[in-house]
Amino acid sequence: MQSSTFTNTLKHSKLDATLSELIMRKLSPLDRFIGLLDQGINTVFAEPIAKHPYPADAAPHVELGAGERALAARLMRVNHAGEVAAQALFRGHALTAHTPVVRAQMERAADEETDHLAWCARRIEELGSHTSVLNPLWYMGSFAIGALVGKAGDKWSLGFVAETEQQVVAHLEKHLQTLSSEDKPSRAILEQMRQDEAQHATVAIKAGAAALPTPVKKVMSAVARVMTGTAYWV
Repeated sequence: MQSSTFTNTLKHSKLDATLSELIMRKLSPLDRFIGLLDQGINTVFAEPIAKHPYPADAAPHVELGAGERALAARLMRVNHAGEVAAQALFRGHALTAHTPVVRAQMERAADEETDHLAWCARRIEELGSHTSVLNPLWYMGSFAIGALVGKAGDKWSLGFVAETEQQVVAHLEKHLQTLSSEDKPSRAILEQMRQDEAQHATVAIKAGAAALPTPVKKVMSAVARVMTGTAYWV
């Protein structure tokens, strides 16, 4: 299954790369800047539209206690902020990618992550809460990091993606352990996200991701803790 998924992803990436290269040749620097700005504004401020069904629809809904609702809302806010950052990272990687194939793969990954962004936003609204007020900051910072890593080379960019996704999977597993067992809708969303993120990491590794040095992994983890710890409250 994973081999088939990877093959299909690679085929799509090569096709997307051809189209992306043709488009990039026709775009001026100003066109590219406007496009990136539009993507950022849509990610942070517009209502995301999912391409796949909302996982929580199939889950039984029960009335949660005030404490359970507050906890779920905070955890989903953290995950939503993480998806905003993921969008920015992929767009940043795409901007400075060295090859059309990797650029297309990054753009495709960003599109696929839109489902997660939409699901988290919808669940937060159902829980009567709000997304992080610092989402513009998370986006700008993550975009800059993605662009810088992308300039280091495609294998490092892919390595950064693989490590990020692996850390996200571990993070989602902790949230699943923390959430109330009665909160089936939130759990359904996080379980699907965990599956998708693990697959993204696998695709990046098979595409040639370089293993990151341990100090880099620790810095990434520390930065993630700052973001998640802040988004939990605001």
